[in-house]
Amino acid sequence: MGWLAIGLLAWLGGWAINIRLAALPKSRLTGLAIPVIFGLSLVVIWESMVRGFDVSPILLPAPSAISVKFVGSLGILWQDFVQTVVKGALSGYAIGCGSAFALAIVIDRFPFLQRGLLPIGNFVAALPIIGMAPILVMWFGFDWQSKSAVVVVMVFFPMLVNTVEGLRATNMMQRDLMRTYAAGYWQTLLKLRLPAAMPFVFNGLKVTTTLALIGAIVAEFFGSPIKGMGFRISTEVGRLALDMVWAEITVAALAGSAFYGSVAMIEKKVTFWHPSQRG
Repeated sequence: MGWLAIGLLAWLGGWAINIRLAALPKSRLTGLAIPVIFGLSLVVIWESMVRGFDVSPILLPAPSAISVKFVGSLGILWQDFVQTVVKGALSGYAIGCGSAFALAIVIDRFPFLQRGLLPIGNFVAALPIIGMAPILVMWFGFDWQSKSAVVVVMVFFPMLVNTVEGLRATNMMQRDLMRTYAAGYWQTLLKLRLPAAMPFVFNGLKVTTTLALIGAIVAEFFGSPIKGMGFRISTEVGRLALDMVWAEITVAALAGSAFYGSVAMIEKKVTFWHPSQRG
């Protein structure tokens, strides 16, 4: 009962502190403290529930056991991180988002392409990743190149749609003003339409950060060298080593949060003028 009491106290204490912090004037400190306290409360409740109810580590290991495994496996976790995130996810993200952005410019320049290419892109986006991943692994091999190809397929269409919509964000009056200044297509694109499209572009970039990581991990379930986060998760599940599985999940969560946060920080610098970034 002692562990259950600790869990209850952690829940009540975290709730009370966050209520007080939420009532304070909004600041960077309170914005950071509230989620940190909430997360720590969840970890303490998780630990106390597992120990209080004597849950088997095969079903759900305690956070303390996961932490011990995490610290003791830093070499393996780093190797898996480089293979999955750096080589697979980031390369596919850059290729997929970059090519989608370029194609959106081409579609904007030649509108008839929109009727032909967007329906095809919509069809490709609807294909299940579970079905596409093994095919791409057979095409591109078992190393990171096939995982990068899966990521390209996953991120391409969301980025394309957001960029195309962003290029339409300017209104007729703004475009007419550019024409009165004798601005051509490319001058209007660079000085008016692309800056106006940046909130849409960054929305696509942020959405695809999580898709890239998920695609790279799932693709490794269908064949990879003896390293990678997806490979490690599938292997350790078969060995019932759930502490290692949760350690890999922790790395994936940290990597995904850092990836998303980095894009969001760049967005703040680029779109400082947009109402969503003020105050």
